[in-house]
Amino acid sequence: MKILVTGGLGYIGSHTVVSLVENGFTPIIIDNCSNATPKVLSNLEKITGKAIPFYQIDITNLDALHDFFTREKIDGVIHFAGIKAVGESVKNPIKYYHNNLTGLTHLLLKMQEFEIHHLIFSSSCTIYGDVKTMPIAEHTPSQKLLSPYANTKKVSEEIIADVASIQPLRAISLRYFNPIGAHPSALIGELPLGEPQNLLPIITQVAIGKKSTFAVYGNDYDTPDGTCVRDYIHVVDIAEAHVIALQRILQNEQEEAVEVFNLGSGTGYSVLEIIRTFEKVTGVPLSYTFAPRRPGDLASIYADTSKVEKTLGWKATRSLEEALESAWNWQKNIPQL
Repeated sequence: MKILVTGGLGYIGSHTVVSLVENGFTPIIIDNCSNATPKVLSNLEKITGKAIPFYQIDITNLDALHDFFTREKIDGVIHFAGIKAVGESVKNPIKYYHNNLTGLTHLLLKMQEFEIHHLIFSSSCTIYGDVKTMPIAEHTPSQKLLSPYANTKKVSEEIIADVASIQPLRAISLRYFNPIGAHPSALIGELPLGEPQNLLPIITQVAIGKKSTFAVYGNDYDTPDGTCVRDYIHVVDIAEAHVIALQRILQNEQEEAVEVFNLGSGTGYSVLEIIRTFEKVTGVPLSYTFAPRRPGDLASIYADTSKVEKTLGWKATRSLEEALESAWNWQKNIPQL
């Protein structure tokens, strides 16, 4: 089966491409390379031993997207393509609403036109908003959202549900918590173009000497050590969950037209805990300073994973230490790419 992976050269997308190949699927990648490099493709082919079709297309370009679907017969779609920096979305909301919502609606238009009915959507735990009670389950009511990025994910889920209510579309929305780590080959990992926005690439860049220090935003939160608490999950675990979800749709095992699942480890770690664990695993000391809180950041968020464990039979199996070590190995390998 041919599976379109939008944003397939990106961080989670590239790892999912590998998992698709490992499970007998034929992934076809669309990516505009706004936050990825075509060099990732050659590394994907090294890992998988397969030639992987790639189209450099921006899905906000409806004509280019139409041309793609006329050339390729697609059996299902995993939709990653989008921009995802919470802080940037606060500063530039129009960019996020245009890119994330226009891209999705264009994709759904073409899926409808070419009669493609299977969709896995890359969502986010940010859609729960400023929730105070932990852990967060899928039925937890959303509170005030703290960023335009979060709102694009919430609205995207609503759009998918509205479409599925009147069309044969079947979808699963996977709400990730905080993906970290890299493939064990160290050939693919998180590689932000420009200034990194996420904690792990910042830490690894400081550890290797690319940056001299980094800021920990906020040490006065209502958490055990005052720093933000997040649910960190190995990216390979997340990739495997996408394939399991896809198989569920293709085998017509869904109980509803649209299902949602949390993807997390179920455990919260503070920023300082991540720093100390990284130093322990790698033996590399980190230089950091405390800075004021960033707009849009929650104090604490971690997942209730009981639904995904029961329904999909999926559970995060890789440890925090394994994830941090793989991220470090990836960082050390980047200059050789």
